[in-house]
Amino acid sequence: MKSITLTQLEYIVEVAKKQSFGLAAKSCFVTQPTISMQINKLEEELGVVLFDRTKKPVEPTPIGQKIIQQARIAVQEVARINELVLTEKGKVEGEFKLGVIPTLAPYLLPRFLESFTKKYPQVDLIIEELQTQSIVEKLKEDSLDAGILVTPLKIKGILEKHLFYEPFIVYLTTKHPLHKLEKISEKDLNLDDIWLLNEGHCFRDQVMDLCKKRKLAGWNHKNLVFESGNLETIIRLVDKNFGYTLLPYLATVEMPRTEVKKKLRFFKNPVPTREVSIVTSRTFLKKSIIMALTEDIIASLPEELQQRNSKTRVVKLPSF
Repeated sequence: MKSITLTQLEYIVEVAKKQSFGLAAKSCFVTQPTISMQINKLEEELGVVLFDRTKKPVEPTPIGQKIIQQARIAVQEVARINELVLTEKGKVEGEFKLGVIPTLAPYLLPRFLESFTKKYPQVDLIIEELQTQSIVEKLKEDSLDAGILVTPLKIKGILEKHLFYEPFIVYLTTKHPLHKLEKISEKDLNLDDIWLLNEGHCFRDQVMDLCKKRKLAGWNHKNLVFESGNLETIIRLVDKNFGYTLLPYLATVEMPRTEVKKKLRFFKNPVPTREVSIVTSRTFLKKSIIMALTEDIIASLPEELQQRNSKTRVVKLPSF
């Protein structure tokens, strides 16, 4: 058997990822005939067909799936050599693709991005706002280098590195019955008039777990059903005296003090919290960038989030 080239392995991995010879060619900055010719040569050398070209989108054959999986490992191991050299030289550089869930992105990213990009100008940071399931899938197929999301996930092949614990805060108006309470307990919550994010958001699942489907007598005005993919939309609805919602702590830190007193209620101990982590695949590379990113994120947090209050309870996540 003649030698298999790294380029051929990279091409079959990319075709499997894009499910298209044309899109894979664009991604690899070559023409479609070039990528097709190289994959044909590999198939002839191996004596097997790697892709079913009659299907749209293109799909790997059963043997193709096994070979592509091995090709991913080979490509990753070669990339690891360059990573070892950069780490040895103390360099933090290269392209880094990061996924962040929507309930963290608008509140966490502005805290560290300016500092990180100035400190590490040789890092090309590409950030995508994605739900948890999409981040996990992209990590497994090596479309992302890391994700920032809520844990624990307990998914085989995914490594979790704790960043911080973030408390839940009740957001309401002075007209809501819960406003008269100085502090809220979980048993005070209900699903009758709480605004939720769309399904697929882990924050929604945690809020529902807190509410336990309780009902509050005398406050069920919902002849309106609306679920949003955006916390800011929900905040605006609450401001118009439509129910209440729960917010992650970072969404509230820049509120004026007068607004905090009028619109926020904090939980009694144990305070319900969510654990935020940076996650990678077991074959993750670019350790130097991940370490630098982790340090900058933690340094950017409010002091109260850098240390965990022992009187908290981490709200569970659904199984993925």
